[in-house]
Amino acid sequence: QVQLVESGGGLVQPGGSLRLSCAASGNIFSIYTMGWHRQAPGKQRELVATITNTGSMQYAESVKGRFTISKDDVKNMVYLQMNSLTPEDTAVYYCNRVHSGGSEYWGQGTQVTVSS
Repeated sequence: QVQLVESGGGLVQPGGSLRLSCAASGNIFSIYTMGWHRQAPGKQRELVATITNTGSMQYAESVKGRFTISKDDVKNMVYLQMNSLTPEDTAVYYCNRVHSGGSEYWGQGTQVTVSS
């Protein structure tokens, strides 16, 4: 089993920045994909960004150029640096980890609210 704990959410003004963190613990596999997803009120959960154990990254079109995903394998952490935030980025952000073999794990989520 793997536990994921997100942190770093909060209230920020439009144009501001936040950095989300996700700590993984438990039965950690070395081959994985970790990602950030978000779910806004009344909308389906959507993929924001992913990063693999080899460092390959992918982003949703809506966040390209504004968000950056990174990882620290020593600390079993993944981060999401979010810049130039807009009200449309308001959502609960979830950390996700998929191991080779298909096991998938989710964190509890952290709220990000972009408002003046």
